[in-house]
Amino acid sequence: MTVQALKKASVSFDSARKDAAHFIDGAFTNGSTGRFWENRTPLDNSVIGRVPEGGKAEIDAAVRAAKAALSGPWGRMTVTERTDILARVADGINARLEEFLAAECLDTGKPSSLARHLDIPRGAANFKMFADTVKTVSTETFILPTPDGRNAINYGLRKPKGVIAVISPWNLPLLLMTWKVGPALACGNTVVVKPSEETPLTATLLGEVMNAAGMPKGVYNVVHGFGPNSAGEFLTQHPLVNGITFTGETRTGEAIMRQAALGIRQVSFELGGKNPALVFADADLDKTIEGVMRSCFSNCGQVCLGTERVYVERPIFDAFVARLKAGAESLKLGRPEDPVTNLGPLVSKEHREKVLSYYRKAAAEGATVVTGGGVPTMPADLADGAWIEPTIWTGLPDDSPIVNEEIFGPCCHIRPFDDEEEAVRLANSTPYGLAASVWTENLSRGHRVAAQMDVGICWVNSWFLRDLRTAFGGAKQSGIGREGGLHSLEFYTELTNVCVKL
Repeated sequence: MTVQALKKASVSFDSARKDAAHFIDGAFTNGSTGRFWENRTPLDNSVIGRVPEGGKAEIDAAVRAAKAALSGPWGRMTVTERTDILARVADGINARLEEFLAAECLDTGKPSSLARHLDIPRGAANFKMFADTVKTVSTETFILPTPDGRNAINYGLRKPKGVIAVISPWNLPLLLMTWKVGPALACGNTVVVKPSEETPLTATLLGEVMNAAGMPKGVYNVVHGFGPNSAGEFLTQHPLVNGITFTGETRTGEAIMRQAALGIRQVSFELGGKNPALVFADADLDKTIEGVMRSCFSNCGQVCLGTERVYVERPIFDAFVARLKAGAESLKLGRPEDPVTNLGPLVSKEHREKVLSYYRKAAAEGATVVTGGGVPTMPADLADGAWIEPTIWTGLPDDSPIVNEEIFGPCCHIRPFDDEEEAVRLANSTPYGLAASVWTENLSRGHRVAAQMDVGICWVNSWFLRDLRTAFGGAKQSGIGREGGLHSLEFYTELTNVCVKL
């Protein structure tokens, strides 16, 4: 199906109705497959609306629209003209904060207090931050002596990579999608976004904001669908895609990497993690409990950077476990709009079954269940939602699947250690390497231990504190490449060296 044919089948996206739509070449459309699925909220499993499934025709139309836009008005704009549009996009998100908030909370079930202060503002900020970055970035210049004594000047030019496929996750849908779309567009690329099938609404709504901000047609495109034999696979296979950026499971990253090998397309991946927290006996326990509570249970444990392994120095082990237990049991589950709610459901019943399978496995292996371990009793109007208890275990061996496999739920295993060397060894004993946190009032130890962590980011006495100018990504099986600030430009641009003989 061509872009023109899709436009004839265009629809008006009604954000109040909550039906999603593809956004291709500046217009909303249901496409040509005739296939839809029900988008259900994890709060109570009720139907939010319908989502069209894109096929090869929709992907081809979106990619070709993105390709054409590179040589259209977008490709001829100055950096200032381009970044002015991105600033208007950011302003448009903030102006419609309540709509984005409602969509995000319906899709994910997360407390509105979290989405209001993190997901939506950060989603908007990603456009302005990367717009500011590209306006000030410089490239290298060298004077090269030549045999005739006249020299040559070498200088670098950054150019857009081209069409970028953005495959974004469901845990922080707007934030992590714009973390990729923001720098891609700031660098002059165009994008085709395949959001998670679990959370289609904010990517769709962003199409309205793009049009209102004056974004040229074809620069931002969205096609909904699934992975294998659906929109995700068709997008990564498309020969006109120049780069692929993905956040999600390591196994999915491996599959995408195989597709990217065809045509030697570059990839940027943030993948799975099994992140440790190291708590030393001299830590400020009040500060540590607050930080570890957030790292284990924020967003119902569905945070790539979250903590699932906690290692505590033996002298304070019992006190720490007791206080984290009290903190977990104080969490309030409920509707997003309730101001006392600080823990929502998991994203779906399917994901809850995966997390519950680990809960059952922990019990079968003889774990001490400090708290939780099952499904909470909820009011009748929420009883059919994807709710789960925040859970803490102790007593499992180091080779347990609970200690080694990413669960992605509100849970952690706590184990004692006796010295710094043992703590470092335990923290690094994983194929993953995304994040870690170190809790100690000994500044020398903090620096020393952080330097030994095999991770992309290590916090000392904090968690989730992010300077967007710094490098972000994973080591080992937790990813490829770095994003953030100038580091994003390494993926979203191509460098050409110009050598001028004087």
